[in-house]
Amino acid sequence: MSWGAPDTEPTRLVLLRHGQTPLSVERRFAGRGDVPLTEEGHAQARASARRLAGWGIDAVVSSPLLRTRQTAGYTADLLGLTVEEDAGFVETDFGAWEGLTFAEARERDPEGIDRWLADPEAGPPGGESFAEVARRVGEATDALLERHRGRRVLVVSHVTPIKVTVQRALLAPIGALYRMHLDTACLTEVDCYADGPRVVRSLNDTAHLRGSAGPARDR
Repeated sequence: MSWGAPDTEPTRLVLLRHGQTPLSVERRFAGRGDVPLTEEGHAQARASARRLAGWGIDAVVSSPLLRTRQTAGYTADLLGLTVEEDAGFVETDFGAWEGLTFAEARERDPEGIDRWLADPEAGPPGGESFAEVARRVGEATDALLERHRGRRVLVVSHVTPIKVTVQRALLAPIGALYRMHLDTACLTEVDCYADGPRVVRSLNDTAHLRGSAGPARDR
């Protein structure tokens, strides 16, 4: 949907997934649980800030959860910016599956897991479907673009909101969310033009983590 007159300089969204957490190490569903970063997660966040120092970031936006706020704080402090919290970029509510591994969730609720994998409109018991998250993130993104038109905005968020932003840019079906992988503390860039088009410039960039223990491969 168009949100303004045509332009030549896009608003650039620099999407940073939060650093490693205890739940990501164990590959557990981590939605609204307010877990902190691990020591390695803090190292990843510092590495991200160093990488971003020369990227011309004008604003820092973060999900309100602790792991994203901690990650965002390193870049904001380095650049002398404040962190703008936006609940629209919070992670999926995984409901009854929060804190479980995929295997544990399947053992407890095999039919629910099968529905969730097959249908983006199906959510965990007491949680959100990916389709609901996509609508929420879409609204938050459109509002952010109105606020920060023509700027470079760092958005520190979570797996699903970042995937949704990429999926919308590519005009891909929502099922594309099941075909992407994002490491902890990875960077993804999307250029957004005021007359509608969006262009994915990079996805799951972890070059800044090569001096650490590396990205944690988790959901």
